[in-house]
Amino acid sequence: MFRLLLPRRPLIGSLCLLSAGSSRSCSGSSPPGLPSSQVRSTFLEFFRSRGHRLVPSAPVRPRGDPSLLFVNAGMNQFKPLLLGTAPPHSMLASLRRAANSQKCVRAGGKHNDLQDVGKDLTHLSFFEMLGSWSFGDYFKEEACSMAWLLLTEHYGIPADRLYVSYFGGNAVSGLPADLETRNIWLEIGVPPARLLPFGLKENFWEMGSSGPCGPCTEIHYDHVGGRDAAKLVNADSPEVVEIWNLVFMQYSREADLSLQPLPLLSVDTGMGLERLVSILQGTVSTYSTDLFTPLLQEIHQRSGVQPYGGRTGAADEYRTDMAYRVVADHMRTLSVCIADGVHPGMSGAELVLRRILRRAVRFCVEVLRAPQGTLAGLVPTVAYTLGDVYPELHREADRIMDVINDGEAHFLSSLQQGSRLILRTLDRKNYKDGVFPASVAWSLHRNLGFPLDLVDLMLEERGVQVDQKDLQRLISESQVKSGGQKGVQSQVLDVLSLAELQCLRVPHTDDSLKYRYSLQLDRYVFPACHAAVLALYDGRSLVSEVEEGQRCFVVLDQTCFYSEQGGQSHDQGYFTRDGLQDVLFPVEAVVQAGGYVVHQVTAAGPLKTGDQLQLHLDQVHRLSCMVNHTATHILNFSLRKVLGDSVQQRGSHVSAERLRFDFSYKGLLDVSQLQQVERCVHDTISANQIVHSEELPLDKAMSIGGVRTIDEVYPDPVRVVSVCLTASELLSDRQSDRQVSVELCCGTHLLRTGSIEDLVLVSERQLVRGISRVIALTGRRATKAREDGQVLSQDVDSLLARLSGSAPSSLDSAQRLAKEVGLLSDAVDNTPIPQWQRRDLQGRLKALQRSSNTSVRKLETREAAALAQTLLREWGGGQFLVRSVHMDSLQMVMKTVNQLSAAAPRSHVMLLAHQSHSGKVLCACQVPKDSPFLSASDWAVAVCRHLGGIGGGSELVAKGTGSSNDITEALRWAEQFACQTTER
Repeated sequence: MFRLLLPRRPLIGSLCLLSAGSSRSCSGSSPPGLPSSQVRSTFLEFFRSRGHRLVPSAPVRPRGDPSLLFVNAGMNQFKPLLLGTAPPHSMLASLRRAANSQKCVRAGGKHNDLQDVGKDLTHLSFFEMLGSWSFGDYFKEEACSMAWLLLTEHYGIPADRLYVSYFGGNAVSGLPADLETRNIWLEIGVPPARLLPFGLKENFWEMGSSGPCGPCTEIHYDHVGGRDAAKLVNADSPEVVEIWNLVFMQYSREADLSLQPLPLLSVDTGMGLERLVSILQGTVSTYSTDLFTPLLQEIHQRSGVQPYGGRTGAADEYRTDMAYRVVADHMRTLSVCIADGVHPGMSGAELVLRRILRRAVRFCVEVLRAPQGTLAGLVPTVAYTLGDVYPELHREADRIMDVINDGEAHFLSSLQQGSRLILRTLDRKNYKDGVFPASVAWSLHRNLGFPLDLVDLMLEERGVQVDQKDLQRLISESQVKSGGQKGVQSQVLDVLSLAELQCLRVPHTDDSLKYRYSLQLDRYVFPACHAAVLALYDGRSLVSEVEEGQRCFVVLDQTCFYSEQGGQSHDQGYFTRDGLQDVLFPVEAVVQAGGYVVHQVTAAGPLKTGDQLQLHLDQVHRLSCMVNHTATHILNFSLRKVLGDSVQQRGSHVSAERLRFDFSYKGLLDVSQLQQVERCVHDTISANQIVHSEELPLDKAMSIGGVRTIDEVYPDPVRVVSVCLTASELLSDRQSDRQVSVELCCGTHLLRTGSIEDLVLVSERQLVRGISRVIALTGRRATKAREDGQVLSQDVDSLLARLSGSAPSSLDSAQRLAKEVGLLSDAVDNTPIPQWQRRDLQGRLKALQRSSNTSVRKLETREAAALAQTLLREWGGGQFLVRSVHMDSLQMVMKTVNQLSAAAPRSHVMLLAHQSHSGKVLCACQVPKDSPFLSASDWAVAVCRHLGGIGGGSELVAKGTGSSNDITEALRWAEQFACQTTER
């Protein structure tokens, strides 16, 4: 993934370092100094040559970490290793030294720089973090020495421009000053005057409210030089900036806020690539480096505004430069996120990305006056600047452009809707008091994606402002609600308990029994499992015993239960204790933690370490999961076979009831494609092919032709699951990817494909443009879906046959038909049936629905006209026509009122009707256009209120309902109210 371009000799300080007050405009030439690609590769090669494994960047969507919206630091993907939860045979567990360049997004959540982007020359929402790590290998001395060597000799940064901070201690927390680090820097040669102590905020790093933490030391750079700039360190000065943070993790913050020593001392360093490049290319502005100049030039060419000038400030003439920076930064963020599978949406990270896209659209359209489509046109330039190290940007460029074009079009439409809503709200008499309702502003923001600052700007032009107090209340309520929904999982075993288990030499759980089952006479046989309790965890610490009713986590010496991982649900079942066979311990969850399989139970009786247990697996549930997991692999293969090799898995989940599979594709599958995919799956099922499982070294497994992988940290060795051909045969036949399914997978699978019996795709939809989701049923559930689909198809055929002769002759028969079509449409929409059949039936029913609705409307109009003529003949004329009618539909009452008003345009018309099935009174009215005193809405509201109900409408037409049974009295009251109002 990385192109390592190490210069043959260290770069000495021949760089043109500009003063802090200067800036560089965007020109056709590249900035002087070391190219960004070489800055990155120099870092990686430096650490590779010192024994660090180069680890690819993790995607910006965190792996299984609900506490983060985006990866915001290089250490995120190493969090399981720092917490001690990494599987013992995974790549992470084997790491001792590592280095990489990590894609990071800081927008939303705890680290949110979004609103600052564009205002200055440094803030970014997307950046690359150059990082190096030691996991129990080396510590402070070697980390500091390597950092200083890289900066001063390999990058050629003058040592007299550098300042170093360290942790000065905190008496309240009982933490001493990190004098060890200070002494190391003194030995390296940092002058005492440039070695500065700081407190907890600046120089003590913590992962969160609990977990690994420790003192850190930072290296700062003075852009000006030739002076004593110590007072500007950590003073938010653009002249003196932090380059590199070296964190020494030696403590664990407990839930009670106490600090405990970590058994494994680790180093975590991070240095922002963009900031380092700006230093090496001689500019104080991140946007004047070769990471941004191609983008800024492309924006200039596409928008036609004045070239980027690098100016900041509040003046209107500087707003164009701010827009340049916003668009350039946001396009990098959008491109990287979409390529990694995060799309603009309505919650979590997707909502943040939606706001980023809409902020980019706003600045591009409003300030730069660029034509629609400009943003998507910048994607190839982003790929040009970053695609060498992140090739997915090239691979996904077309999809990224489609998503951005769609989002831009939707937002421009939303801007029009929002503007109309704001104007309508301002026109209402209740809001002409200078205060705009917060509920409307929040609805614009939450539902239409309208930026709140844009709402403020539009209102400010009209001398109105949002009710800020009420708006903050709505924002807070939304944050509390979203925080409550997030459901961050508590850790099954904390880092100290895991370390204690290791110190006690508690062996990792042997869970190989989960794979040991056989197929005998078409019946799967699962082995019995007897296990000993090795450890109990009560949620706070390891304990030797738990009492009845206590929730706990059980570690056994061996287990046959499958733990939740790889997209497959955990096994279900229960324990029994030797000597207490009639007491069942239901297993509520099974998870992995640092090589231990942890079973969550609520103790049905006393339980202690050393107890002997019998494990009872729910075999029906397990077999259903195996069926659906093997079916998922075959479905993955079949989708690629039908749609092409460009199809990539984007996620999956396997349970006993169904399987879900997400994949990249340009649009919805048509009926023919859905049928082809199902046929391809059935061919493999009918062939009853052998499903092979074999462990291979990871590098060897990855070399198998056509092997499918997803973004996971795979163990080494890794399990290879293939259909028809073994892993050895696949390795010898490089063309076999065209014939069989082969994936790296830790799940439980069938031994033969025939056990799937059947598969039906019952749902397919696009999550976002370019990402589709299918849901499938297998076995008996699939067969039932086919049967239900056949029944519904026959019902539709029968209905069409009945209607092929003639159209309904009466309104009652037409309404019955429309209701029957509606019920059948609901059944087709909501019943699990083959998706291809659903699409076909939906098309036929839509045509039938249109026809029946047309018949109903025609017959309603005819019946309303006939009733209107009868009422007109009975009416003696005059200013008011107030009558009762026999009707069950408010819509029909309204149509009759319309007919009467058309025939008597100078009269005030109101009709009341008893609805037979509900007992309610239906009310509809219409008044002449030039009626000066009586509005239809006032009339309907008054009459319906008199009837014990509610009504409303416009000045000319209104309707409502009531509950009184005395229509005769209500008619008299309605006409009296109208007379009195018009007389006034």
